[in-house]
Amino acid sequence: MSAHDDTEPHHAASPTDHVLTEIQLYGWRPFTDEPDPRPLPNGDHVAGAVADIFDALIATLADTRLEPDLDDLLWSVSNVFHRAVLRIERQLDDNEQMQRRLQREQDGTEIKAVELENLIAQGQTMIERRDAFELMRDQASEHYEQHTGSA
Repeated sequence: MSAHDDTEPHHAASPTDHVLTEIQLYGWRPFTDEPDPRPLPNGDHVAGAVADIFDALIATLADTRLEPDLDDLLWSVSNVFHRAVLRIERQLDDNEQMQRRLQREQDGTEIKAVELENLIAQGQTMIERRDAFELMRDQASEHYEQHTGSA
């Protein structure tokens, strides 16, 4: 009999394995105070998705008893994107106020500088998100006008 056993003993999962398994299962998400590195959706994909939403509702409800409700539903879809823009603009206003406050409070320490840098990065992300939802709102408005003939 040999002095070495060729079988590897069972090891408990490492912390790294646990993290990787969680990422595979649920996807990576940044913490609330970290900027999200994921890209925004492509503008053409956004336009196509909004068109698909309208096409699905129109094709499904046209020539049915629910057709009289179609105009209100299509307006509501446009309004969803408008409300998202308004919500993000409120968050952006709050972010700008905090940036101004931190600029006044700058005392040369790295902590204050990092806090300001984080707020600026969050503000940039909010601007990009707002712009994406504005595109969705504008696309939805065009489809609404095209279907109903009114603005």
